[in-house]
Order: sequence, then C-alpha cells, then structure tokens
Amino acid sequence: MTKFWILLLGAAAWLPAQPNLMPWPAKIAMGEGSLAIDQNFNTSFIGTPDSRVQAAARRVVRQLALQTGIPLTEGFRDPTHARLIIRCDSAGEAIQKLGEDESYRLEVTPQQARLRAANPLGILRGLETFLQLVEPGAKSFVVPSVVIEDQPRFPWRGLHLDVSRHWMPLEVVKRNLDGMAAVKLNVFHWHLSDDQGFRIESKRFPKLQELGSDGHYYTQDQVREVIAYARDRGIRVVPEFDMPGHATSWFVGYPELASAPGPYAIERKFGVFDPAMDPSRESTYEFLDGFIGEMAALFPDAFFHIGGDEVNGEQWKKNAQIQAFMREHQIKDNHDLQAYFTKRVQQIVTKHGKRTEGWDEVLAADLPKDIVIQSWQGQKPLAEAARQGYSGILSAGYYLDHMEPASTLYMVDPLEQETATLNAAEKSRILGGEVCMWSEYVSPENVDSRIWPRSAAIAERFWSPQETKDIASMYRRLDAVSRKLEWSGLTHLSSYLPMLRRLAGDQPIDSLKILADVVQPANQDARDEANNTQQTPLNRLVDAARSKSKTARDFAVLVDKMDRDQIRAWLILWRDNDAKLEPVLEKSFLLMEEIPASKDLSRLATIGLEALDGRLSDQRAFLEQAKKLHAEVELAIVPSIEKLISRVTEPRP
Repeated sequence: MTKFWILLLGAAAWLPAQPNLMPWPAKIAMGEGSLAIDQNFNTSFIGTPDSRVQAAARRVVRQLALQTGIPLTEGFRDPTHARLIIRCDSAGEAIQKLGEDESYRLEVTPQQARLRAANPLGILRGLETFLQLVEPGAKSFVVPSVVIEDQPRFPWRGLHLDVSRHWMPLEVVKRNLDGMAAVKLNVFHWHLSDDQGFRIESKRFPKLQELGSDGHYYTQDQVREVIAYARDRGIRVVPEFDMPGHATSWFVGYPELASAPGPYAIERKFGVFDPAMDPSRESTYEFLDGFIGEMAALFPDAFFHIGGDEVNGEQWKKNAQIQAFMREHQIKDNHDLQAYFTKRVQQIVTKHGKRTEGWDEVLAADLPKDIVIQSWQGQKPLAEAARQGYSGILSAGYYLDHMEPASTLYMVDPLEQETATLNAAEKSRILGGEVCMWSEYVSPENVDSRIWPRSAAIAERFWSPQETKDIASMYRRLDAVSRKLEWSGLTHLSSYLPMLRRLAGDQPIDSLKILADVVQPANQDARDEANNTQQTPLNRLVDAARSKSKTARDFAVLVDKMDRDQIRAWLILWRDNDAKLEPVLEKSFLLMEEIPASKDLSRLATIGLEALDGRLSDQRAFLEQAKKLHAEVELAIVPSIEKLISRVTEPRP
C-alpha cells in the first residue's frame, strides 16, 4: 500500500519532497514513488463531454512534449491503459459565472494519475497543477505520487492589462492568458480605453477607433477570438471603458461628448488630465446607451467596468452650462456630479443586462448594491464599501508598475488590515483581487517581464489558504514556476538577452549582463519625473532590466548566511567588471548613460571586499549616493553591502 504524509504550510521545516506548485493547494499529501512521463504517456476522458476539457487535455499533451522534448500523441485512450484519467461530472455554465465551482481532486500513483472535478473549471485548474508537478527524474521525467484536494479561497482572481497607453497586439494578450491559466487566475480585466488610445472597434461609432487609436485596435472578430480563447482556459473577460475622465481618446472623434469644446488629440503624456464627459447633456447618455449596448452584446460576461477614477473636475468648474445644471439639480460639488453620472451610466449598464463595476470613486450612497467596487486606494475604502453592502475586489498593493518585489506583493491580502475587522457577511462581499499592469512603461517586448513571475506569487495569495505566507518557500517555488511559465509561451525570461544585444550592438554582452543582472527599474512615479511620453522609445537598460534582480536577492541570502567565500567571489566579479564593460558602454549611445552605474557597482564591490578584509573606511556618503537612481535604474545590491559592513563590524560576543 502506498504511504502518504501531509505537508503542512507554516511548519518549521519543509520536507525535501515539497513540489514546486504555485498556487499552493488547499490540501496535499505526498506519497512514495512517481509516475513516469515518457513516450507512452496518454490521456483518457470520462464523464460529461465538454469541449473545454477535451481541448485542455490536448494542450497538456502539447505542453508536455515541449517541456520534456518527448514526441507525444494527442487523443484519448481506453481508461484502463491511460496514464492520466480525467473525469468531469457535469457540464459548466454556458457563460462562465462568478463563483462557479473550481475545486478538483488529483491523485497520482506510480501506475496512473486520476483527476476528477464536478465542473470543467476544476479540471482546467487540476491539469495546470499536473503540469507543474512534472520534473526530470533519475531515469525519466516524472510526476511524484501525491493526493491533492484543492479549491480557491476567492472567486475573483484577476489580471488587469492596460492596452491603451501602449498597444498590446493579440499575441501578447493570448500568451498572458496562458500565463494566467497556468497559475489559476480567472478574470482578464481588459482596459480598452484611456487618454492615450481607444482600442476596440465600434461599428456604431467608428470614429472612436478611426481617430482615437493611431490605427492600433482590436476588431470585434478579434475580441470574440480572445473571449473564446479565455473561456477555453477558464477565464472570464471583463471590459473596461473609462468614463467620465481618462476619456480624451473618445473626444478625438466625438468632441461633443466632452465638457469643453475641442478639437482634441490623443494624449501622449501620462497622468491626470482635465477633459471629462459632460454629465449635464442628455446626448451624452444617448451616446453611451448606444455604445454600451453594442459592447454588452459583444462581451458575454455579466460584469461591465465603467472606470470612474481620477476625475479632477476642472472642465466642469469652467463650464457655465454644467454649473447651471448643478444648481438646478441641487448638486453641491463635483463628487456629487460624478455620482449623478455614475447612477445614470449604471442604469444604462443594467438596461443592457450587465452588472456595473468601477474604481473607488464611483461609490455613492444611493447606488444599487449590485455594483462591484475595485479598490486602488486600499483596504480601508474596500472595507467601507463592504459595510455599505457593496461587493469589492482589492487592487491596492498589487500595482506591478510600482516595481515592488514579490515578497512585498505576496504579503498583501484582501482580508487583512481594515477588511479583517468586517463581520462574516461583510467579509463575504470581498470577492478577491486583481493584479494591475498599467502600461506607461511597457511594450509588447518587455510587458511579460513586468507581469511575470511576480503575478504568480499574487495568484497564490488569491487562491491558497490565508496562512500560506512562507517567503522562502514562495521564492523557491516561484523561481521554478517562472521557468515553466516560458513553456506556456511567455517571454519574461527569453526577451532579456535580445534586449541586451540591441543595447550592445556588435559588442559582447557578458559584462553588460553582469551589470544588468544587479539593477532594477525605477517605479512609474520616478520615470514620470523624466517627462517620458507614449512616444518615448522603450529601448534602454531600464526597459531591459528585470523588474526585480534575482542576483541581488541571491546575494542577500549569502550575506545573511555570511558565506564569505561566495560573497568574495561575487564582489571580485563586480569590482573587475567596470574595466571590461567601459568600452561597450562608450560605443553605444543607449549605454553611455550607464557609465556612472557601472563605476558605482565597481566601487560598491571594492567597499565590500575591504569590509571582508577588515580595511573599512567611512563610506556612508557614497553608500547614500549609490542608492539614488542612475538613468532610471537602481543598484539592487546596495542594501546587502550595507548589511555586510554592519555584519563584519559588529562586536563579537
């Protein structure tokens, strides 16, 4: 009889056999032995037929062939001879719904794997777990013996992708949907309009895309293609059309919607701008009724996001007609005027069979309780919305453009801080959360490196038990899952070297990579200070550098352990790198700005070596200077050098 033992999260030590799963399952028991993955691997499907399950099983075989290099044959086999038996007990909803059952049970023995779920969504989630379990063994690729019983903690686990500020082609959207599926995210929030671009075809109001997109927009057929692609992976698609602010691209073709006369042009800068829709004219709502009706028919999901954030009200203050309207309707300020607008738009959304979703600013006392609030301002407004009877999701703390490390993002929880004080009924209104990828400083080339792998850590927060918080385990598993995400088509790892080669031209990139490996990009606020625009090329080192330096993180671990030999090896490498890199930097106009960073890295390493050798002088002024940005990147090893100095100078007991 096969023996099993339970792996408990939060235990003092992890068993060596802990698999590289992310998100971590609700219940897992490891056993003895493993199932071989070889050229004889095949699948069998029993239960209720569902095209999504069958398509997913074929994708598993294709990805296994890529991941292992073994030619495998797609198609289903007799259950008695299949290596993986998939049983789905019932068909899913015709249109995927919030809260639909995603639970599954996966049992793997040396003879066979069995995956069972009540709903196709559970099968999709379980198949991704199975793929993550595959590892090279002593004689073949294997899946360890295991029993997993799993279900999500939150029903809403999303990724928000802004395609307005920088255009993201269809292939970028699709490969990130594959990445979402791999880590069990289930809502794709498609931010389709903003000041910098209107990104979808409207047949009723064609000047929206013809004049507001620079020619970069999705046709309605492409939208249907994305929706079908997402559904096959168990992902809902929620569109967002930002209104009444962040709407300049609407006004290029239809200036009559705005609160001030045009003409308007697509906004090239980033930030909060004055143009806003006119809430006082009935023609505004007539237009929105036609547009929302068209989009509601295109997107099958029950939710429709109307934006609502960051309206500064400047155009409203200066418009005599709007001010007269406010007096006539006893609307005392811009906040109440936006509440009036939101209520009118919500009625239109409801008329077309959808539930309204919006950012914090749409919340007003007399709105229907079926509105969903997406909080970018924090747990406090999210908790207040829940107390008032509104459902909500958390995005504050999950903004990828803030360039925070996975460890920081991982510790943000939708049900902690203010939301932890809610009663049971109020907590049930917290539906989950969404990762946010705003696109001021991403392109199709580097967007994957900004989303992944950090989003996998956040996905675990949304799926796994709340007590799953071991940072060391998270990073170990995240590194492994990051490598596997490339097999799903993502480019967060593979895009790195080509971007460095562009910077170096015909020069070797070895020394450039040593520098690039220890720098991190500035966050969005810092980059905004440099007056970058939508048309600024994203081809510098700040754009190629990974969102967080794994090398710096590994070096920090060495410093914590005081592994002097390994620390010394890294410091010598960094100290000597500047002399090798200098000729490369001087020959590239894109790299000349990195000369100070290279020299500072060398000096930091020298200081570290002096500290190890007991020859340390006062370097506090330089260390403070080294923390500053160099051409919008920071040297990520500075804190570890400071810690090293502290460790070697502290008195011995």
